[in-house]
Amino acid sequence: PPVLQLKNLKNTFETKYGESPLFYACAPGRVNLIGEHIDYCGYSVLPMAIEQNILAAVSVNNSGTIQLANTNPLYKDFTVSCSEDIAIDRDNPKWFYYFLCGVKGIQETFGIPRLAGMSCVVDGTIPPSSGLSSSSALVCCSGLLTMEANQKLLSKVALAEICAKCERYIGTEGGGMDQSISFLAERGTAKLIEFQPLRATDVKLPDGAVFVISNCCVEMNKAATSHYNIRVVECRIATKMLAKARGLESSRLLKLAQAQRELKASLEEMLTLVDEVLHPEPYSREEICRVLGITSEQFSTDLLSANTQHMMQFWLHQRAKHVYGEAARVLQFKSVCDSEPAESIHLLGELMNQSHASCRDLYECSCPELDQLVDICLKAGAVGSRLTGAGWGGCAVSMVPTEKVESFLQAVRAAYYLPDPRRAALEKQSLFVSKPGGGAAIFLEE
Repeated sequence: PPVLQLKNLKNTFETKYGESPLFYACAPGRVNLIGEHIDYCGYSVLPMAIEQNILAAVSVNNSGTIQLANTNPLYKDFTVSCSEDIAIDRDNPKWFYYFLCGVKGIQETFGIPRLAGMSCVVDGTIPPSSGLSSSSALVCCSGLLTMEANQKLLSKVALAEICAKCERYIGTEGGGMDQSISFLAERGTAKLIEFQPLRATDVKLPDGAVFVISNCCVEMNKAATSHYNIRVVECRIATKMLAKARGLESSRLLKLAQAQRELKASLEEMLTLVDEVLHPEPYSREEICRVLGITSEQFSTDLLSANTQHMMQFWLHQRAKHVYGEAARVLQFKSVCDSEPAESIHLLGELMNQSHASCRDLYECSCPELDQLVDICLKAGAVGSRLTGAGWGGCAVSMVPTEKVESFLQAVRAAYYLPDPRRAALEKQSLFVSKPGGGAAIFLEE
């Protein structure tokens, strides 16, 4: 983390608790270059860590409590006893509940009856609810520092898997990309993240272009809304409908990648199957229950999540089509990076553009502001631009030829940020070039 950020955090910690921190834990945010909404379907994704992070200063004591404070005055202090069961209120996703997800994940992994007492101050440079994974970075930072404070040891892969699981305490049914890149990132390279088993492979991005992140300034909190989990549910149902149509035992299949594996089909064949089996009109609960041969009660308990019980219509054809198409684009993106053809920048840009169109039209996870911003980025000289993160707000990522970066930033500033006073005020932290950063780490106090 930047020296100044560490120094300021140390001062805040000393003022607050009257002692020096014992150590610091840092976890980066991320930008997903391609592969949106497919990690929870079992498919590989292609993110990189960014320099913005969540950084915590920690001291360990035998007070029997965990004291939490945040450098941002909007986020209130919180204290929890080390001996009681940690409760996380998913109906009210406050900042400290994300922190407690990480604590609880480590406690349960090791079966720690009484956690070490801790005093913590948390600082963050990732804009919240922006699609750059501020919440997962907070969970990862918390898991890492809880492990350290309780003198336990885990590999980065194990930590990533624990943090992906324990973030579900807050109600988000994520797929594990955010936590994996936060731990497994390395400076200077993007990563292909594959699941089951979890592994990360370096992806060398082409010379001659940079990635620019721009925030549309519409906030999207995944745990406070049901958009995200609705998509998880639609993909789960689509999996079962495809399996059923091809005579597979559908009860144990939950992810679109599992259906592909069971059918031993290519992604192209799965796209054809989606067209053959799933109609483009929305499905009702009744139709799904009839096709799958399940009762309305089974539908609610087995297929829906807590915050999607209200759903009446399901767009299965569009969601499955996006997932299989996007999974193929991830593999094409990696293959272009690996083979470095002369026109690689334009090929990658085109894949990013196709990804945005699919997110907008098939997955319907964009919003008017994001579409406008992507459009402005392309006019300003980007070879490719797309929403990144869950969508419905948050950020776009654009691939920009190096020689055009300055004029690109100026044009986007003028067309998107400056005409609107609220956006203009947020512009400094909303528009920036990003280089692939390193993964989560512990720093000891000198």
